[in-house]
Amino acid sequence: MMAAAKPAPDGSRLDHVVQINANQFNAYVYSAAMGKLIQLELIRPTHATGPNPTLYLLNGADGGESGTTDWEHRTDVVSFFAGKQVNVVIPIGGASSYYTDWLRPDPVLGKNEWKTFLTKELPPVIDSALGTTGKNSIAGLSMSGTSVLSLAESDPGLYKGVGAFSGCASTGGPVGQQYVKLVVDARGGGNTMNMWGPVDGPDWRANDPLLNAEKLRGTTLYISSGNGLPGPHENLSAPDVQGDPGKLVQQVTVGGVIEAATSQCTQQLRTRLNQLGIPATYDLRNDGTHSWGYWQDDLHAAWPVLDKAMSK
Repeated sequence: MMAAAKPAPDGSRLDHVVQINANQFNAYVYSAAMGKLIQLELIRPTHATGPNPTLYLLNGADGGESGTTDWEHRTDVVSFFAGKQVNVVIPIGGASSYYTDWLRPDPVLGKNEWKTFLTKELPPVIDSALGTTGKNSIAGLSMSGTSVLSLAESDPGLYKGVGAFSGCASTGGPVGQQYVKLVVDARGGGNTMNMWGPVDGPDWRANDPLLNAEKLRGTTLYISSGNGLPGPHENLSAPDVQGDPGKLVQQVTVGGVIEAATSQCTQQLRTRLNQLGIPATYDLRNDGTHSWGYWQDDLHAAWPVLDKAMSK
């Protein structure tokens, strides 16, 4: 069950909740910053033993908006967490937004104030409604594998742990800039000028997790990436393939190229964190493409690390 949440001083509030089954809910939270309701998929412990921490899971470039390419539909997230003492919150929306605060509304992607929503508006509403311990972690993949690092840097201490899967931390370098433009401009139809302005401007640097890595000190980190080569999930039963040979070819080729790029980005992040003396748990695989089968594996492997961070 969920308690009646107190509205936040800024006007953000829990609007209504729809119960799906014993431990799954759809909650709708009004974001004052964006002026609209945001859907959340909630997974609660089947048998809660007391107040629990909260794990925020962010979707990739799709934002979960298609209803097919998201944590719930491409992984075993519901069954995996059903018996665990944690509240799982999965926001739906923010496709191609990088879950950041945009400089101005975009004609295609609209008004995006996701950093404000995720770090300022949402946590107090969730803590009030679910009676949490107040301890949080956050994890994301692909686009949001970058976002979770930036969100943690923007509000040090909000998240005890961060899981970054197949992201590109360097948004200020040539590879990172092209990756961002691929997601925002090419895939989403938006304009990165409306997000962070010109690539040599201050907002690109301010939102570059690699440049701001010092702000990750004290946060438990789990960082993973494949290298683009075919691995155990390149088969017809993979979540992104579902028996379609054409999709398998796409996963091997396109997914391989993208993951090779994120591998390079992740190696840069490891080098930077090592230079700073900031510890992290790494899983840098010798195979694996940019696909959901590996991100489910990442979540399973990261969970004990994040769970321990929230138990301190």
